[in-house]
Amino acid sequence: MPTLTLARVLDLSRQMLLASGASALQADATARSIRDAEAEGIRTVGLSYLPTYCDHVACGKVRGDAVPTLSLPRPGTVVVDAGLGFCHPAYEAGEDALVAAARANGVGLLAITHSYSAGVLGWFVDRLARRGLVAVMFANSSALMAPHGGVRPFFGTNPIAWAAPRANGEPVVADLSSSAVAWVKVNAAAQAGESIPLGWAFDAQGNPTTDAAAALAGSMAPSGGHKGSALALLVDVMSGGVAGSNFSHEAGSFGGTDQVAPDVGQVVLAIDPTATMGAGHLDRLEHEFATLAAEPGVRLPGDRRIADRTRAESDGVEVPDELLALLERYAAEGSPARRSA
Repeated sequence: MPTLTLARVLDLSRQMLLASGASALQADATARSIRDAEAEGIRTVGLSYLPTYCDHVACGKVRGDAVPTLSLPRPGTVVVDAGLGFCHPAYEAGEDALVAAARANGVGLLAITHSYSAGVLGWFVDRLARRGLVAVMFANSSALMAPHGGVRPFFGTNPIAWAAPRANGEPVVADLSSSAVAWVKVNAAAQAGESIPLGWAFDAQGNPTTDAAAALAGSMAPSGGHKGSALALLVDVMSGGVAGSNFSHEAGSFGGTDQVAPDVGQVVLAIDPTATMGAGHLDRLEHEFATLAAEPGVRLPGDRRIADRTRAESDGVEVPDELLALLERYAAEGSPARRSA
């Protein structure tokens, strides 16, 4: 199985996006997110998912030439209109203003409106934790999950992520979906002809299923039943409401190659802990993290991700031959959707 350096993953990702119709502005940040997903072992939204990004640029579901626009409507509030382009360049357009707002006010809010899939939410909050902030992010997606007690998909898998800085070492990062698992895991199982554990999803009649294909025709299961459903609603309130974008049930699909943009939103809260805890905030947080990590059998959120990234930085990442051939074809020729347009 071929091994790619992370630099090669970045270059290949950028080439694929550019060849499929994305501008350099849109491709650069998005390619970095793909590289980091691969490095951290979150491969279901890494290189294997990148052809979908490229297809969506080519068919117009994502605007490859979008230019994010920033506004500061009130102190502490940052709004970036992604222009129906990728989320990552929109976030980067607002990050410095968000950090400045948090420093000035103790807390800052970034709302990204008219956006696309955020991919790995940990990618965003980790960046803020590295700048000394505690961060929380909400991102909705197109309808894939029935609410608790329902049958029809209404919510997306609607993830939430948070991160906090440490005095020494990597930030603590948690990234979790409102559904029992991320949709991409069920999709990957269906593509491989594999079954899924009971409790991940329901079939079209609302019955629990281990058949991944039946799950794709049905709905994802909310995590913890009514608790996951309530969290998904909170994410929709933030991403569809506060960010002024589509709610999950209104959003264009994240799948397929139609031209209907998802038009979803993301909201990021950034907190400067020095405003409430003073100069000793890192020591106080470290006491919590170290005490937790000392419990037998316990690891901190993100520990596995950190280990995977450390290994990938030195050893690269393995990519199956068939996938690599597909990626190289996209890099050379662009998405088939673009070639047939």
